[in-house]
Amino acid sequence: MALFGFLDKEHTIAGPGFNRWLVPPAALAIHLCIGMAYGFSVFWLPLSKALGITESLACPADMGFMAQVMATTCDWKISMLGWMYTLFFVFLGLAAWLFGGWLEHAGPRKAGLVSAVCWCGGLVISAFGVYTHQIWLMWLGSGVIGGIGLGLGYISPVSTLIKWFPDRRGMATGMAIMGFGGGAMIGAPLADRLMKYFATPASVGVWETFLALAAIYFVFMVAGAMTYRVPATGWKPEGWTAPAKTANTMITARHVHASRVWGIPQFWLIWGVLFLNVSAGIGILGMASPLLQEVFGGQLIGVDLGFNELDAAQKGQIAAIAAGFTGLLSLFNIGGRFAWASCSDYIGRKATYFVFLILGFFLYAAIPSMAHAGQLALFVGFICIILSMYGGGFATVPAYLADLFGTQMVGAIHGRLLTAWAAAGVLGPILINYIREYQIANGVPKAQAYDVTMYVLAGLVVVGIVLNAMIRPVADKYFMTDAELAAEKKLAHERDVSASSGMRTGGGAAGVASSPAVTAFAWMAVGIPLMFGIWVTLQKASVLFK
Repeated sequence: MALFGFLDKEHTIAGPGFNRWLVPPAALAIHLCIGMAYGFSVFWLPLSKALGITESLACPADMGFMAQVMATTCDWKISMLGWMYTLFFVFLGLAAWLFGGWLEHAGPRKAGLVSAVCWCGGLVISAFGVYTHQIWLMWLGSGVIGGIGLGLGYISPVSTLIKWFPDRRGMATGMAIMGFGGGAMIGAPLADRLMKYFATPASVGVWETFLALAAIYFVFMVAGAMTYRVPATGWKPEGWTAPAKTANTMITARHVHASRVWGIPQFWLIWGVLFLNVSAGIGILGMASPLLQEVFGGQLIGVDLGFNELDAAQKGQIAAIAAGFTGLLSLFNIGGRFAWASCSDYIGRKATYFVFLILGFFLYAAIPSMAHAGQLALFVGFICIILSMYGGGFATVPAYLADLFGTQMVGAIHGRLLTAWAAAGVLGPILINYIREYQIANGVPKAQAYDVTMYVLAGLVVVGIVLNAMIRPVADKYFMTDAELAAEKKLAHERDVSASSGMRTGGGAAGVASSPAVTAFAWMAVGIPLMFGIWVTLQKASVLFK
């Protein structure tokens, strides 16, 4: 046990002089790696030709599902590979729920390291699955084990950042969660280049790419986990004074135990709001590329033809434009995470969610009219704003929880709330795709098949508006007593400022930790890859404006 004692939470308590601005890049280092979950579709087409190399080797028409799962003589369908997304977000939500309480006691460093082992280990297992052509190993490796790593990595910095930035809770969590949205912007083009580098006449280069990514991500994630520090109990930013209790009744100075939130109405109201916001956002995200192509068709390339009237070369042109569109959406997704969460520090979390939901209702309801009128610029603009609010919802909710339930166990409560994401990740796409397919099957033209979908999404956010309006301050009976709080702090290995003043910080003296050079290096380590991802995405998105 002593060998790994440096991982214990009591050895991560920051000493005097520690620079709190080292914690956001540590969180970003982990979130930018696990955010590649959003970019896994870059592997689907190559994996669908893993055996055929140049074209897919189709399985016999009468082959059953389980036989296809175990088959080594025919290629996988993209629909089979797509189950990875469902596994990612189901196990992210489950892991965040099941291990959130453990994280509060074990600390962010240990949780971050376990996340690195699971996420990168899952990639290694997936590489073996591709090498042996066993898709169940990919589902187990990246989907289940990697999904657990996603959950732990996603929530590992939340509680810590909120405690380091009591003056700017939204901005702090927005910075970290921005990384999860931006991970695919770095990982997808990197994976594409690696696959081309590793490709041979006998391999599409995917299993080699998985191993390379596992090694790169492991270095960054371990570095991030080892940089985590938690503030001593009672620490506050220099010159900052906590606001008066009466300043905002929605912000409590007390704390709720995570085990009690299942029985608190406010938790379920926020759960419902997040579920509806995410379901609607995932609906747009999942259909963005075909939506643009099928609605505007030849108009995208200056030809007055519908989508089905275009030839193969023209469809290739508009597919490139649609790829640029999805790239633009990813920029708004990550930008919205930081911008909206920061905005919530000034206008409040409840008001921020009202903006998401009310503005979202008008945008969803207006999109069909914009499409039929051929207003491409407005159509693109509306969907970009929707995606910014989708990302902003994720980034704002940890601070919303901290306001209502206190900061002591906000990481564990956030973990439980992410079950809403898991549910939305399953139900949202199924609902959206079913409505579209039903419309087309009943003779509705593809260009109009999305109208009902948009109105359904508008209806979802109306329900969200009602739920958000019902959120009130948490009743006194749900908060921990002083004795319960003291017991929880003991379990969490917390020490007050005076007790930690002479303690070593578990790796790195306070003087080193407060060095501007160290802080600048930490930000460059995550900033340069992020700028690379943004640059590549902007290049793709520029096709839209030519």
